Amino acid sequence: MASSAQSAFPSRSYGTSLGKLPERSMGPPFGSQQQRENQRLERERELLETERREKEEQNQLSEEQREEIKEAFTLFDLDKDQKIDYHELKVAMKALGFDLPKAEILSILQTHGSPSEPTNPNLPHHPRLLLPLAQFQTVMTQKILARDPRDEILRAFELFDEGGKGKINLNDLRRVARELGEGLEEEELAAMIDEFDLDGDGAINRDEFLGICLQ
Repeated sequence: MASSAQSAFPSRSYGTSLGKLPERSMGPPFGSQQQRENQRLERERELLETERREKEEQNQLSEEQREEIKEAFTLFDLDKDQKIDYHELKVAMKALGFDLPKAEILSILQTHGSPSEPTNPNLPHHPRLLLPLAQFQTVMTQKILARDPRDEILRAFELFDEGGKGKINLNDLRRVARELGEGLEEEELAAMIDEFDLDGDGAINRDEFLGICLQ
């Protein structure tokens, strides 16, 4: 009789109907955190190395050259915000003897510049790339150090050579001496021409001027 009665408890299925237990969230592995920390330290090392190299490069310039760079920036920073835009950068570099094409100026701004910030939140903002003083000093230091010293000498030659004749004559020397406040006698000026005038034409040409400065 007992064998024919149904069980008071329902039968329990022990198959696979329960499915899988939910996977435990483990969070980011330790290795990923260590990798990010290593990348941060590497960026800091690169930044310090860049700053050290830039300081060493600037130390290779004379005090006069460093001052000229700063003066050019200050002169053409028209709104005095310690940043210069494309047009201000172009004329500042030209004043220092670097007349660069538009593409190269834009490349400098894209590499070293930063976007301008909006001045009025109520007006649409069209950001421009601006170059701060520190980056301008870095760029100009590299340009000056990479320049052929002959270029600097020829720039000085052009200051003497009024009218672009290709020669410095007695009148040019007289004018420069007067502008510099040098009280040189006419005989002294003529003797300077005679000493360095190798081809005997009464003037000093570019090659002769280079020889004077490079000897």
